[in-house]
Amino acid sequence: MTDFVIRDATIIDGTGAPGFVGDVGVRDGRIAFVRASGDAGAGTGDDAGLETIDGSGLVLTPGFVDPHTHYDAQLAWDPTASPSNLHGVTTIIGGNCGFSIAPLGPNDADYVRRMMSVVEGMPLEALEEGIDWSWQSFGEWLERLDGRTAVNAGFLVGHCALRRTVMGDRAVGNEATDDEVDSMSKLLRDSIESGALGLSSSRSFTHSDGDGHPVPSRAASEDELLALCDVTGEHEGTTLEFITDGCLHGFADAEVELMTRMSLRAGRPLNWNVFTIDSKEPDRFANQLGAQEKAAEQGAEVVALTMPTLVGLTMSFLTYSPIHQLPGWREVLSLPLPERMAALRKPDVRARLLAGSRSPDAGVFARVADFPNFRIGETCSEANAGLSGRLVKEIAAERGAEDFDTLIDIVLEDELRTVLWPDPPDDDAASWELRRRAWENGHTLLGGSDAGAHLDRMCGAPYTTDFLADCLRGRKLWPVEKAVEALTDRPARLFGLRDRGRIAEGYHADLVLFDPTEIGSGMIHERRDLPGDSARLFAESTGIRRVFVNGDAIVVDGQATDACPGRILRSGTDTETVPIPARGGASS
Repeated sequence: MTDFVIRDATIIDGTGAPGFVGDVGVRDGRIAFVRASGDAGAGTGDDAGLETIDGSGLVLTPGFVDPHTHYDAQLAWDPTASPSNLHGVTTIIGGNCGFSIAPLGPNDADYVRRMMSVVEGMPLEALEEGIDWSWQSFGEWLERLDGRTAVNAGFLVGHCALRRTVMGDRAVGNEATDDEVDSMSKLLRDSIESGALGLSSSRSFTHSDGDGHPVPSRAASEDELLALCDVTGEHEGTTLEFITDGCLHGFADAEVELMTRMSLRAGRPLNWNVFTIDSKEPDRFANQLGAQEKAAEQGAEVVALTMPTLVGLTMSFLTYSPIHQLPGWREVLSLPLPERMAALRKPDVRARLLAGSRSPDAGVFARVADFPNFRIGETCSEANAGLSGRLVKEIAAERGAEDFDTLIDIVLEDELRTVLWPDPPDDDAASWELRRRAWENGHTLLGGSDAGAHLDRMCGAPYTTDFLADCLRGRKLWPVEKAVEALTDRPARLFGLRDRGRIAEGYHADLVLFDPTEIGSGMIHERRDLPGDSARLFAESTGIRRVFVNGDAIVVDGQATDACPGRILRSGTDTETVPIPARGGASS
């Protein structure tokens, strides 16, 4: 650990206060002093023995806190949590959406691997070859990570893991008995006492396991869920995370009531993921924003995670992607490859698929069915040479063909291996104004990257640097001081992180030093560096000069170092309970 002082940087401290030029000194992994340039103290005993880093022309902020990741598995083979580390993230929260890899029953590793592969898009080969699945308790798993991560990491207990460990095969599709609920409660209690940050659960219709069945948590009764919320509230510094159908479509009254009861029973905030915003869906916007306000009126705290950037999603007719959720599509796209290609050549099948994508039942997934505006990514065949980067509608016009037929013809030429990039349907001024309104609301939190998951079809990790670039040099919808607060102090306070999220004397030295004229992210590209030679989407950062975790540099000039100064954050030790009324209050 190096003691150092960063001189003459523009300090944006995470509180939302205006930035100022000054110095920050670090000793023993903590911030020793913060002072404006010209203040008394420069060059005095405060600086003795400190290495000097020139911050002239650069911005210094607290490290970014990503409240929604799935790095649980990746940390076993990649202690850096890349590429989030390259984008200034110094603290991650995992175990979201009801999915954690601990606790683990003695015969459950295969089930959990296959479930995570399907529901979170983690290559099965990487899960099989990259991890020694020999732990059982949550505490055993955390101990494996202690001292072996570059970033700070805290984890929730996934409801699916609790059910599978206690109920075995009965976890899928069956309600728990009273004795099983008691056993789950004890297992959750033991896990939190070992350091888990709380409970996550899912009731989302999109979540299916490796056998195509609803994941275990979807069979839980409300009584079971609320009993686990009770256990969560018994412990210091805990929280709740929840996914339900309404996170995509808009909430039914019963869903709002359930989230409210969960928060009240635990006496803890509940966050849900992810609040997507589109000006073409004003009713859903009002419904989902209003859900939090209704909960607050009853004394609960329900927080919507929303991304401040547009995260591109790749689509594929070969591997699982959101188009599988379109009505009638899963049946065709789940066929073995030869049968699938044969079906896609039939005009009647194409007509049914197109009709399904346009039906009311498509719901929010209609967003991913704007086929004319699919941009062709990587191609594999000679017939498709020169199509990369072009829109389907442009190619169709040249061919004098229908847009959808053109798309299917292209992917068939590549034996369905074509990578497709839909242009965002919500990149309009009205949608961005709605986003700004949502950010101003006290019941939303920026985040929802899903980093560590869906590795072959999205890369959400760069949202931090992309957002800062947009605030500094793009749309400028928000002052950079507010943007930094939203990426640092706000999530740190929601999770009750002790002494993190701000640049203040005595706080842990989690810091990001960047060039405001260059901050941003590089192009998303494929990188084949996972165990089992599996591929993922990846993006480097631009403009990042240093990232520090607990006083040690984990990134220097955009490149990761070998340092592993991260701390595994444990409830009650590294977190504290912040009373809901103290966090509450919203502005519209």
